[in-house]
Amino acid sequence: MTQTKKNIAIIGSGLVGSLLAIYLKKYGHTITVFDRRPDIREVEFSGRSINLAMSNRGWKALREVGIEDEIRKIGIPLDKRAMHVIGKPEYFQKYGKEGEAIWSISRGVLNKKMIDLAEQAGVEFRFEEKVWDVDLPNAQVFTGETEKGAWKAYDFDLVFGCDGAFSRVRHKMQRRSRFDYSQDFIDVGYKELTIPPNEDGSHKLDKNSFHIWPRGQFMFIAMPNLDGSFTCTLFMPFEGEVSFESIKTKEDAIQFFSTYFPNVRKDIENLTHDFFKNPTSAMVTMKCFPWTYWDKVALVGDSAHAIVPFYGQGMNAGFEDIYVLNELIRTHGDDWETIFRNYQEMRKPNADAIAELSYRNFMEMSSRTADPLFLLQKKIEKRFAEKHPEKWIPAYSRVTFSDRPYAEALAEGDFQEKIMKDIMAMSNIETIWDSQEVEDKILEALKDSSQ
Repeated sequence: MTQTKKNIAIIGSGLVGSLLAIYLKKYGHTITVFDRRPDIREVEFSGRSINLAMSNRGWKALREVGIEDEIRKIGIPLDKRAMHVIGKPEYFQKYGKEGEAIWSISRGVLNKKMIDLAEQAGVEFRFEEKVWDVDLPNAQVFTGETEKGAWKAYDFDLVFGCDGAFSRVRHKMQRRSRFDYSQDFIDVGYKELTIPPNEDGSHKLDKNSFHIWPRGQFMFIAMPNLDGSFTCTLFMPFEGEVSFESIKTKEDAIQFFSTYFPNVRKDIENLTHDFFKNPTSAMVTMKCFPWTYWDKVALVGDSAHAIVPFYGQGMNAGFEDIYVLNELIRTHGDDWETIFRNYQEMRKPNADAIAELSYRNFMEMSSRTADPLFLLQKKIEKRFAEKHPEKWIPAYSRVTFSDRPYAEALAEGDFQEKIMKDIMAMSNIETIWDSQEVEDKILEALKDSSQ
């Protein structure tokens, strides 16, 4: 399906904005991307990043515009979790079936690459140009140095808001009647830290694992980079007994890392330096509706549905938004009103579902991954899924290694959890977990549900 050439503005040069620019440019549109920040290719990255976990949905969106192979060169496949529990040796949990992996990619490296690819396709980027207002009915964008100063007006046919959780475009839409909006901050913040490579450039930890140190109310994660380093993230309450607030001095930080993360003791100096250098950032779940205004303006990615990062799906969900938009463009051509209406109706239930799944996964990663009964439950599920792959796909696999709707993964996951609650309540489950009796009981529960 061809489209009449349009003059399109994209607000935000992040991952979603730059990929959307590549997609729309392929239809021959004139694309201008505005960003209030400097060009990240020319500045040091901010120190508030969590490495990205690219999974099936993200790769599918990249494949569609022919850049998947280019992006795989800057990633590292992770096929398992490496669990670091105090008092136990490190142990591994495979993510999925043989060959299934998430990919660790540095946010800064990926964003720079995507901007390069968009520029090569003919997209114009206007960095350090702040958008202060959008005239929604006329798709007019106003930029300027300050909110109170002189503004410059640009006329467009369409405007896409890809400017993140605190989107300026959405802010304008929020002022309209019957616009629903909510934001929910969790009491946990995060801080980026680094484990440098060995002197020979090799990784200090297993490079094909997603490393987790679960500690109940807080946790530490590490994801590998191509240069041998690990980008680490410390998730911890803002206030309380063990919190960001409670670590005030270098001695406090050394004591904290020595106590809770003894196997990274060699890197405490580096971790402590980063702890005080890098900012502590907050995490928010943001929901809104509608995502579009007439046939003029649409929100994509975090500006429509910001989520906490604990399923590694924020970027993947944003990329999937673009994939769905593209399918609708192919179907409806120049009918942007229908494209936008169908887009928001298709994506909103799935955005709400991944928001819920992401929050739940935080509880699982920080607390339950160190719980013996939870680990036993996962072993039972894994064994059953291997024997009956057509009957049981774990929720994590549905989200990460398929492109089935997030809403379906949430509903199926809830149903499976109900079955497993009964299984885990069986007497002597620790000794009979791999028995025919347990297998038959799961089969019976699945049979009852299908009748």
